[in-house]
Amino acid sequence: MRTRSFVRGLALHWTCALAAATASLAPQLAQASEPEAADSPINDPGNAVALRLHVEAGLLAQLSHRLQFGQDGSYTDVRKDLGQDNLFPFVRFSTDLDIGRARRHTVTLLYQPLNLRSELNTPRDLQFQQNMVPADTPIRVRYGFSFWRATYLYDFLPDDREVAIGGGIQIRNANIGVSANDGSFSVNSRDVGPVPLLKFRGRGTVAGRFWMGGEIDGFYAPIRYINGSNTDVEGAIVDANLRFGLAFKNGVDGYLNLRWLGGGAQGTSKDPEPFTDGFTRNWLHFLTVGVGVSLR
Repeated sequence: MRTRSFVRGLALHWTCALAAATASLAPQLAQASEPEAADSPINDPGNAVALRLHVEAGLLAQLSHRLQFGQDGSYTDVRKDLGQDNLFPFVRFSTDLDIGRARRHTVTLLYQPLNLRSELNTPRDLQFQQNMVPADTPIRVRYGFSFWRATYLYDFLPDDREVAIGGGIQIRNANIGVSANDGSFSVNSRDVGPVPLLKFRGRGTVAGRFWMGGEIDGFYAPIRYINGSNTDVEGAIVDANLRFGLAFKNGVDGYLNLRWLGGGAQGTSKDPEPFTDGFTRNWLHFLTVGVGVSLR
């Protein structure tokens, strides 16, 4: 009996000691894993909603990009044939609105400008729609594909961890064109329309204030009723990124971001531009490397 009492007493002693030590370290551990809400420059602690602002900037490289104007047009390599094998500046703006005190519901808004231009002499004979362009012709190229995106996410994990799934919609604003410097020809493809998206996002602390996260937005739409077009245009998009960040006490995060933008579309427009058959084929793989700043 005395042995049992001694063991029970010793166990109770160490349990109380461990509880006291954990209680004393808890504020420090919480501070190391997640900055205090009171440090936020844009949110008051205890509010039912919280705003997070993000800006990301860096460089964009076209890993591959193929473009065709017209059924009989050349299926051009945009990097080699149209002079876009260099690096381009890249920037995007987004915001998260976290709803509820548990921060399980998030509405995200994103604006992504994308306007890539080049000038060159054609390296070989090329055809755009009905226009046959001989080699060494001075031309201008524009690939504009800016978009706006709104999504909803539900987070399955509490606190500073995140495993969230949702969906949303993207509004594309495509303006793609090739023209001769002397004005002898100009071919353009313009399109505005909605595209549905599925979204996944995750984030977790690596060590102390260092964290890692990632997102995937994407969809494949083979028919008009899904892809926001008025004809059977096949389309797809994937926007995936991986982030390595550092959380500061003053409500600011800094991070390094690697992003892959992929997808494209092909099909014939129901209302083509004059003197064209309305067919366009456009498939791409872009890589961006940048840094970002977040306010929370």
